[in-house]
Amino acid sequence: MIELTVDDRGVATLALARPEKHNALSQALINDLRNAADQIAANSGIRVVILTGQGASFCAGGDLNWMRDQMAGDAAMKRIAARSIAGMLGALNTLPQPVIGRIHGNAFGGGVGMACVCDVAIAADHVEFGLTETKLGLIPATIGPYVLARMGEAHARRVFMSSRVFDAQEAMALGIVAKAVPADQLDAAIEAEVTPYLACAPGAVAAAKALARSLGPLIDETTVERSIDALIARWDGIEAEQGIAAFFDKTPPPWA
Repeated sequence: MIELTVDDRGVATLALARPEKHNALSQALINDLRNAADQIAANSGIRVVILTGQGASFCAGGDLNWMRDQMAGDAAMKRIAARSIAGMLGALNTLPQPVIGRIHGNAFGGGVGMACVCDVAIAADHVEFGLTETKLGLIPATIGPYVLARMGEAHARRVFMSSRVFDAQEAMALGIVAKAVPADQLDAAIEAEVTPYLACAPGAVAAAKALARSLGPLIDETTVERSIDALIARWDGIEAEQGIAAFFDKTPPPWA
C-alpha cells in the first residue's frame, strides 16, 4: 500500500498508495510505512525523502473500519495496534535523511500528523486540513507529540480539540506547512527544497537533523507511551463507539 522509488540522485519518493480510500491509515498501510522507513534509514544512498500520496488526498487519517476492529479487540490487541501507529510515526520522524512533505490533497487527522513528522511540508493552496478526531469521539493521540512539536502549544490549541477544517493558508500560519502554492507549482516548490541537500555532506545533514531533534521538544519513550495510553482510553470509551457508529450509519452522533 505504498510505492517507494529512488531516482539516480538518491531522492526517494515515498507515496501512500491507497487512493481509493483517500490513503486512510489501515494496519497494512501503517506496516508498509514502517517497513519503508526502516529500509530508507538503512540505505546510505538515499539523500532526501519526499513523502506524498496517490490520488485526490494526501491522507484522510485513520481508517475507521480498522479502528472499529481495534475497539472490539482485547487490551493486548489495542496496545499492539496503537503502538504500531506510534512506531510508524516515530520511524518517519527520526529518519536520518531530510523528509519533505508534498501535500497535494486534503490532510485530516493522521494526515496532519504525517505532515508534522516531515522536516518541511509544502501544500497545494487548495488543500484543506483538520484534526477531526473529536467529532468522532476520538482525540489526536499518537500524532499529538509531533503536532505539538511542529505547531507549539498555543497554535495547536486553536485546532487540536475543535475538529475545525482549515485551509492551506491557515496551515501555514499554524506552522504545519512552510508554503502554500498553486497546484501547478507544487512540484517546482518541492524540487527547490530538494536541490540544496544534494550539495551537502549526507553525514553532516543527518547529524544536524539529529541535533535539531535533540534540542527541540522531547519526544521520548515516556511521551510516546502517554500518547498510546490516551488513544486506548478513547477506544475503550462510549463516545468513540457512538461517534464511529454514527459515521457509518450516516446519522448525527448524540452530541451534535
